[in-house]
Amino acid sequence: MRKYIPFLEKPPFVPVIRLSGSIGGGSRFSPALSDAGLATQIERAFSRGKPAAVALVINSPGGSAVQSSLIAARIRRLADAKNIPVHAFVEDVAASGGYWLACAADDIWVDNSSLVGSIGVIFASFGFPQLMEKYGVERRVHTAGTSKSLADPFLPEKPEDVARLKALQEPIHQAFIAHVKARRGARLSAETDLFNADIWVGQGAVDLGLADGVAHLVPKMKALYGDKVSLRPIGQRKPLLQRFGIGAAGAQIAAGAMAEVEDRALWQRYGL
Repeated sequence: MRKYIPFLEKPPFVPVIRLSGSIGGGSRFSPALSDAGLATQIERAFSRGKPAAVALVINSPGGSAVQSSLIAARIRRLADAKNIPVHAFVEDVAASGGYWLACAADDIWVDNSSLVGSIGVIFASFGFPQLMEKYGVERRVHTAGTSKSLADPFLPEKPEDVARLKALQEPIHQAFIAHVKARRGARLSAETDLFNADIWVGQGAVDLGLADGVAHLVPKMKALYGDKVSLRPIGQRKPLLQRFGIGAAGAQIAAGAMAEVEDRALWQRYGL
């Protein structure tokens, strides 16, 4: 990495994008990371001035595969078009979709205690047929199309439904694997199955090629771009009404509570 020459040019600067939280479609009441919600922030990072690089600070247990793919693709399009290197720094966790985002960077740096990996796809739900039978509740479902009641939580689980869900998961899993292989290439260990949704900690992820080393944002950026490098956080702007505290407060509280439940379920997979 080229360092600047004192007195002849301005010190280099690196925009810093924080990608923290679960990944999903989001809404005006939900804090989930989404391509639409992050688009302006990412565009600003790559387009304002001439950054020496862009840094991603990632702390995400994953979520939507589609949103993960869209966000990562946007980062790569801009990085390639403008020839700007991207560095990812993992905090507590970059798992599942969080690791998908990390792979958008040219290199990935972790803490000794960071959780990394979970390259897999999950579908989770509940089943209530015995509870309904106990209380005499009858389920009535009428569909046009045999697939409309797939994995209905109020009906007994069917082997054919499980098979269909696995068939849906497989192409998503293969897309995830292809993304990781394309971005990490020969750095990945050929001796370990990295794609069975296991997770690794810190140096263990480095040893397998899922990350490039143990390092933190500030000292690593100084090592790469000099002591005078300026790190510029790129914040995500809130909608105008939210900035002034105006909006449907009741709906916001309810939606926020539901989002918090879903978010906590994702984090708890990794003991966080």
